[in-house]
Amino acid sequence: RARAPSQAMTANTRDAPVPNAFDAVYASCARRAFGPMTMGGLAHRGATTPSATATGGAMTTFAASSANEASAGVKFAKDVFAGTCGGITVTLLGHPFDTVKVLLQTQSAKNPVYSGAVDAASKVIKSEGVAGLYRGVQSPLAGQMFFRATLFFAYARAKEFVGVSPDDPLSYCKAGGLAWLAGTFFESPIDLYKSQWQCQLIKTKADPNYKSPYASVGDVVKESWKHNGIRGPYQAFSATLARNLPAGAVYFGVFENTKNAFAARNEDGKATNLQIIASGGIGGFFYWSLFYPIDVIKSALMTDSVVPAQRKYSGFMDAAGKLYAGGGVRAFYRGLVPCLLRASPANAGMLFCVDFVRRAID
Repeated sequence: RARAPSQAMTANTRDAPVPNAFDAVYASCARRAFGPMTMGGLAHRGATTPSATATGGAMTTFAASSANEASAGVKFAKDVFAGTCGGITVTLLGHPFDTVKVLLQTQSAKNPVYSGAVDAASKVIKSEGVAGLYRGVQSPLAGQMFFRATLFFAYARAKEFVGVSPDDPLSYCKAGGLAWLAGTFFESPIDLYKSQWQCQLIKTKADPNYKSPYASVGDVVKESWKHNGIRGPYQAFSATLARNLPAGAVYFGVFENTKNAFAARNEDGKATNLQIIASGGIGGFFYWSLFYPIDVIKSALMTDSVVPAQRKYSGFMDAAGKLYAGGGVRAFYRGLVPCLLRASPANAGMLFCVDFVRRAID
């Protein structure tokens, strides 16, 4: 004999919210799999019990959480992919200039091998061909892909954290500084091993009888870890950080604000591809021109011996003092010309590539 439902049950049934489409599908699947009692014994009458409502709500919350996680995962993948493309671009465009810069920065002030950037490049090409300008490119190519992926992912998250806005030009500088802080932990080891390998070229040119102790970049890595352990890859880390924090803030700040200034003048409110390239070139120019002396000190520390007992410099200030004693103020600007020649096209290409890829996959 049917029993009249209690007042409480009637109230719950009447006041329960109508399930959404997801809840309805879930309830239907549950009834088919486990029978009508699954939904509190009233599913066969179409009623929604408190337990059914709670279950549907929980599943809806779970679905929303899963959607958010999926969205975050997609954003991560897009940032990493765009940054990786940027790393390939900046390496292929900039490595020859970087090779010449390191050669000029690290040659002896008393007995220089090269008279300038053109002389250095021509001598390398004459003896080794164009491939000589790409000597040691394996390490930075692989490393830059990883480093730039990390950098641009960090920059995307930093912009969200800071809350960047065209109305607050300094907000891009703050986000840029945070991004380069994170990126330095990945860039420093890459730059160290690249510089150590490139340095072998100049030593071979200066002394034909010199025999490099390294047959490959891998040998440099092994030697570094052998004598310094986990600290090995971070030789000259403090100098790299001293350059990257202010330079990174200026780099992204100039790029974003220049791009925004271009966009504000256009009818559609968007910067054109050429304007984005120009913005990247200007950002790269300021990055290197303002902080180049710090980079010279960093290069001196990075090309110093990986064996602590054989090093010429004990630290940042010691390196700065000895460089000044050996060449005065000019010592801090050796290799500036090839660096600036590299800065604009390499960074313009990289930032445009990242921006273009990000827009394309969006």
